[in-house]
Amino acid sequence: MEQHNPPVNPVASSGDVFAWLSRFINLETGQFTTSLRLDRMEALSRLAGNPECAAPVIHVAGSKGKGSVTGMIASILAAHGLRPARYTSPHVTEYRERITLNNDFFPEQVYRDAGNALCRAEADLRLRGASLFPHPAPDDTEASFFELLTLYFFLCARSARCDVMVVETGLGGRLDATNIVDPLVSVITLIELEHTEFLGTSLGVVAGEKAGIIKDRRPLVLAEQDKEALAVFVAKAAEKNAPLRYLPRTADIEQVSVTKAGTSFTLLPKDGLFPEPLRLFLPIAGEIQGRNAALAAVAAKTAFPDVPAEAVARGLRDFSLPARFERILDAPVLIVDGAHTPHSVESCVKTFSGLYGNRGALLFGCAAGKDARTMARILLPYFSHIIITTPGTFKVSFPQAVYDLFTREAFGKADAPEVQYLEDTRAAMERALLLGREKGIPILGTGSFYLAAEIRSFMSPPPAVS
Repeated sequence: MEQHNPPVNPVASSGDVFAWLSRFINLETGQFTTSLRLDRMEALSRLAGNPECAAPVIHVAGSKGKGSVTGMIASILAAHGLRPARYTSPHVTEYRERITLNNDFFPEQVYRDAGNALCRAEADLRLRGASLFPHPAPDDTEASFFELLTLYFFLCARSARCDVMVVETGLGGRLDATNIVDPLVSVITLIELEHTEFLGTSLGVVAGEKAGIIKDRRPLVLAEQDKEALAVFVAKAAEKNAPLRYLPRTADIEQVSVTKAGTSFTLLPKDGLFPEPLRLFLPIAGEIQGRNAALAAVAAKTAFPDVPAEAVARGLRDFSLPARFERILDAPVLIVDGAHTPHSVESCVKTFSGLYGNRGALLFGCAAGKDARTMARILLPYFSHIIITTPGTFKVSFPQAVYDLFTREAFGKADAPEVQYLEDTRAAMERALLLGREKGIPILGTGSFYLAAEIRSFMSPPPAVS
């Protein structure tokens, strides 16, 4: 059995904690080195004194937009005067982005104190092992990277004495490490087929896994869904006696205006949640982000009914999260977006095309298991040049196979783009920038948050962690 010995206490910095945590990542499979289960996470949390109970929780699951919705909820609550701990994944530039006090990092002392507590809990799990489980199994004491990271978030929130925790699931919901919480409100964004090797191959089955975060008598705020997924959520909410607020029945958006500066829209409440329509602005371009914002506003108001319209408006105006249609260069224009499903890629490219026109350059890379063929069909008509590359090294990817898909889909089509394969991510980024400068065309980098991270790091190396 592989041992992951904790650093010598006391932990010197957050960098020490994240370096230790990284040893639990299997680079062939990502963070899932052990089985997906809740009892080990529950045992680990008990050893740390159940920090998930230190503050009320808003729990967010879904296939797309869940990180944005999590961040928007936290920003609205911060504008309301609360101190929200925010848990999102993946990070784009550095690990601390996953565990923050709204948009800001916690003080280093919080990361250090929580790191010491985390190391003790992991050591206790290894030492006590089988005694913690009624039916011991071989991997009982082998905590996964994501379990430990999740516990670390809860420990940071407790150490900082946060007023509320806004928590994004990692994978699915039912067996996700975050699902040890008893939330004020559960939130589920749009569902698509994803992670089918873990979650199932039909929309209904995937929805069933996401529905695992719905708790007894806790409200569910639900984004608009395909009818197959909706039926699953309605049935689960009824089973759990969970009051259901379903958009767009509860609220909708209209008068959407998308510019390079962001997205303006009107939120139309339909069930009296807000006394009148709200005219709102979000500094991220895209109609889909307006819909995410509507979901976040309803969730925040459901959890904390005294949240006023002014806090919603200010919180959305102040919202930020990396790699959500983020413009990181002006000459040439370079936009990075973590879209990695067909629906999110379609929303992203339509926004990009609407603002910057067609015939730009695309830098694309996606992890294994993603629907690259459908994404290729969506993206091909919008670009004159496409460069396929490796989306970083955190997850398995097969960029040559993705390139083959794109070239097959482009073959024989009138006005097909030039499709190029550069396995080395840095070389691909240099090529995209050269094309942008020489031809005066905009660049979109998308397909994976990990590719977005590589692009951002290439453009602006991450600061050192003290």
